[in-house]
Amino acid sequence: MEIREATNQDADSIRSMIFSILAEYDLMAEHEGVDADLGDIEANYMARGGSFDVVVDTNNLIVGTVGLYPLDAKTCELRKMYLIPACRGKGMGRKLLDRVLDKAKSQGFERMVLETSSKLVEAIAMYKRYGFTRAEDFPTCLRCDQAYELALEKS
Repeated sequence: MEIREATNQDADSIRSMIFSILAEYDLMAEHEGVDADLGDIEANYMARGGSFDVVVDTNNLIVGTVGLYPLDAKTCELRKMYLIPACRGKGMGRKLLDRVLDKAKSQGFERMVLETSSKLVEAIAMYKRYGFTRAEDFPTCLRCDQAYELALEKS
């Protein structure tokens, strides 16, 4: 398994993977809403000062994703952190979260927020282990019913 930066050439595979995981949890994709950012990953993430990474397996298939989306100079959002079922429970989620937290800190962000669904029990447990606490000013995403935030220590 390898983690690398995504490009727009990955967009179809990324959307397919994410939408299949959403369906697994009976969550709706928002093609015109929160998922519209996947139409141009480079413009919506990298050009804004964020990042979007993919996990690829030995066959170069995308099996995981994570995005860092700047909201303002001090706050970034963790977006689109997903792993296919075969890759869960093996430490890859921690690797992705560590990677995106390191990027956020190195870019000077002071706070990370995220929106999630209560159906994603394992992910929420991991966020809490990392120190994320409930945030009240979110969620804005229709499929999400919870939001979390984490104060970032400077690196």
